Amino acid sequence: MAELLARPAWRTVDFISDLHLNADEPATFAVFQDYLQHTPADAVFMLGDLFEVWVGDDAVSPDFLARPDASVENACACVLHEAGKRLALFFMHGNRDFLVGRDFMQRCGATLLADPTVLGFAGQRWLLSHGDALCLGDTDYLQFRQRVRSPEWQRDFLARPLAERQAIAREMRRQSEARKRSGADYADVDASAARQWLQAADARTLIHGHTHKPAVHNLGDGLRRVVLSDWDAQANPPRADVLRLTPSGLQRIALSPFPFPA
Repeated sequence: MAELLARPAWRTVDFISDLHLNADEPATFAVFQDYLQHTPADAVFMLGDLFEVWVGDDAVSPDFLARPDASVENACACVLHEAGKRLALFFMHGNRDFLVGRDFMQRCGATLLADPTVLGFAGQRWLLSHGDALCLGDTDYLQFRQRVRSPEWQRDFLARPLAERQAIAREMRRQSEARKRSGADYADVDASAARQWLQAADARTLIHGHTHKPAVHNLGDGLRRVVLSDWDAQANPPRADVLRLTPSGLQRIALSPFPFPA
């Protein structure tokens, strides 16, 4: 299991996930940009599904810094690049953006993390994951996940023209939205599997996203899992929560659409 030791100077660490940034929801992107410009954190961990969909790093212009408005991908890359000048940024794949590449993250000033990763901070071990691999009841999705995470599938998919990949992504997104509207029930994280991960990591707290059900779950024997919120600035009320870790412990911060002074 991958491990990361916090830098000695870190005093505040933020965790976010499931922003699902896309061109159709500029308000959420504006909150994300404002948050990264003003957060007091020394490090920000983005635990998957930062993007609604990612069809390959070639969706971003090679000169994205000179063309920030060319696409939502370019705009996100520019925001990350600017934030990376003053913050330590870490990104973990989600089920929507598993094709984000290590080299691209480095160009943005961020580090790509394995899923799961143990973070050593303030004398404790914190287990970080997107969370989808622990939803054992969603067997159809886990089969899909195994297929699309294979090097062979990714090589074949990325060899397709960009426009074709984008069309495939739009159709998959349409199907996903239709499933949500139909009231389909999504499997939650399996408690037994979460306990096993924590025990293997010698950690007491699992921090993850994916389920869009922010809560703290007691797993027994002093173990727990803390679920991150998704972000939707257009919801009523708006959702944009940050989980903040300091030497004093965890705190959930609910951001308003424009939470910081200019």
